[in-house]
Amino acid sequence: MHADEARRRFGDARVGRLATVSTDGVPQVVPIVFAVDGDLVFSAVDAKPKSSRRLKRLRNIKANPRASLLVDQYNEAWEHLWWVRADGTARIYESGPRRDRAIELLRAKYAQYAGMPDAFGDVIVITVDRWLSWSFTEEGSVLGSAV
Repeated sequence: MHADEARRRFGDARVGRLATVSTDGVPQVVPIVFAVDGDLVFSAVDAKPKSSRRLKRLRNIKANPRASLLVDQYNEAWEHLWWVRADGTARIYESGPRRDRAIELLRAKYAQYAGMPDAFGDVIVITVDRWLSWSFTEEGSVLGSAV
């Protein structure tokens, strides 16, 4: 998959799977909503029902900032399968311009946030240092390198 197409598909995706690692080396994968601006990926702890806003993913990032976000498409017609993964370093923002930018982009992408004035807590920003993609084509499987 061409780099521009991989980034377009990634940015258009409505949900991704965020992977982090705990202090004891246990991986955690959770579905998240997100927005993209260049090589920055933004997500937020929002007001959707949770047991707490002090999430495991935040503790994981504080202990080990390496993170991956995967988006994909499954289809019974396998020639339409694809995935794009962003690997990078995550940081948590409680305030400031990066948090403000994240909220702006998330509100623009997800209409559900329009009626939620106090929707956002901490923001996760992943600075992507490697983009990987894969798609199934008629010629066979093609693994894309860093895009």
